[in-house]
Amino acid sequence: MSQGVEFNRLMLEMRAMQMDALARPKPAAPSTPEVSAPNFAEMLGQAVNKVNETQQVAGQLANAFEIGQSGVDLTDVMIASQKASVSFQAVTQVRNKLVQAYQDIMQMPV
Repeated sequence: MSQGVEFNRLMLEMRAMQMDALARPKPAAPSTPEVSAPNFAEMLGQAVNKVNETQQVAGQLANAFEIGQSGVDLTDVMIASQKASVSFQAVTQVRNKLVQAYQDIMQMPV
C-alpha cells in the first residue's frame, strides 16, 4: 500500500471524526456524562498506541529497505519515517500541554 494513499485515508478518517464530534448534540446537564462517549484517557491511550504503531511500521520499512527487500522504495521509507516523527512530536506537545495545565492547576490558590 502506498504511503500517500494511507495518509489520505488517515486525513479522511480525521475529518470524519471531526464531523462526528461537531454533529453530536451538547449534553443537557453537565453533571450526567455520556456513557457512549470515550473518555480522555481512552482517547489519549489510542493516540499513543497509534503513534507506536506508526513508528513500528517505519522501522519495519527501514529494515526491509536496508536488507534490500524488493518492493520497498526509499521514498516510502522516508515518508513513513517523517510520518512517525511528526506523530511523535504531536503527542509530545500534547503531553507538554497536559503537564503545564496540571502544574497551573496545582499552583492555584485554594
